Amino acid sequence: MDPQSFSHLFAAFVLATLAVKLWLASRHIRHIAHHRNAVPEQFAAKIPLAAHQKAADYTIAKTRLKIVLLVVNAVVLIGFTLLGGLQWLSVTLSSAFGIGMAYQLALVAAVTIISGVIDLPFDYYKQFTLEQRFGFNKMTPALFFSDLVKHGLVGAAIGLPLVWVTLALMEQAGSLWWLYAWLLWCGFQIFMLGFYQTLIAPLFNKFTPLEDASLRSRIEGLMQRVGFASKGLFVMDGSRRSAHGNAYFSGFGAAKRIVFFDTLLSRLAPNEIEAVLAHELGHFKLNHVIQRIGVMFVLSLGFLALLGWLKNQAWFYVGLGVSPLMSGSNDAMALILFMFALPVFTFLLSPLLSITSRKNEFEADAFAARHSNSQDLISALVKLYEDNASTLTPDPLHSAFYDSHPPASVRVQRLLSA
Repeated sequence: MDPQSFSHLFAAFVLATLAVKLWLASRHIRHIAHHRNAVPEQFAAKIPLAAHQKAADYTIAKTRLKIVLLVVNAVVLIGFTLLGGLQWLSVTLSSAFGIGMAYQLALVAAVTIISGVIDLPFDYYKQFTLEQRFGFNKMTPALFFSDLVKHGLVGAAIGLPLVWVTLALMEQAGSLWWLYAWLLWCGFQIFMLGFYQTLIAPLFNKFTPLEDASLRSRIEGLMQRVGFASKGLFVMDGSRRSAHGNAYFSGFGAAKRIVFFDTLLSRLAPNEIEAVLAHELGHFKLNHVIQRIGVMFVLSLGFLALLGWLKNQAWFYVGLGVSPLMSGSNDAMALILFMFALPVFTFLLSPLLSITSRKNEFEADAFAARHSNSQDLISALVKLYEDNASTLTPDPLHSAFYDSHPPASVRVQRLLSA
């Protein structure tokens, strides 16, 4: 392919993807606004109109912010690529660091920092204006910036060595570098899945053992029934940052932990907590977690193999606004360009992943209904939808593209049938 044709193809996909995303967002807003003044019949006895309207307004506000971000991100993407932003960065950094590994790491770091700086005002607005307006923000500006610094330091401590090893493999491991890089990436992902909860999560949240003896006994009974062994039951201080609630498990093998947000425990009854946890354990017992990891590994292998070919194609660089170095390594640039281009060309495949995820959610709901009580799960879901201001009336097409969980009405109807 010649560079100019690839430039035109990339620009066309950027604009087409942006148009589809804006169209979906506008549909979502119109659909929610149209149903704002009436609670869906199956929820009318449980959710007040005021709560339904709050959820509608909250979702519309988030979607409008998303529209602004979509436009900004598209402009930034074009600025980095076709308008020469990456080329300027490359020239500037190569003049300062030469064309060795220091230049490559600096290029990756610079793109990451610039992207973070662009996102920062929107993150701050979302937290302290949007979330504050709807009563969800519990974070202070000091905690916000403290988290920002921590995330940056942890990201640098983990990310830079990983990028360095990857770039070294790209340069020195021959034509099969992408296979070795894939093995490295898989090992890193498995390590993080196993140890994130004990090594990194405590830097941001406090985890304490679940003290409620009655609830602990109930949960341990559920785990025994389904054959799930856990390292421990913990409560996370989610209320320090947000009023939203959740529960999850993490880790592999003997390192598995079950974690409850304190906001979840304060809102749900013990039987409802058991039902929610039964759903989460369903994902584990039905091998959904292993399946998702397997799919992720297979896709990453294919994408790295594609990158292994693209990094040797001059049109890939020139078509995205970059003049490849003639006497130095272009591996970092190839990695950055690939990460920019991949979401553009794969967005329309999003519904395929959503279909699989929704199927898993239905299966986990059915598992929970067998091992706890479907009415308890329905009651818990209704409370969580209300407390988190999750809309009960999403646009079906928008939901098909973006939502990993089925709409509330469909999910509750399935549980009632079960």
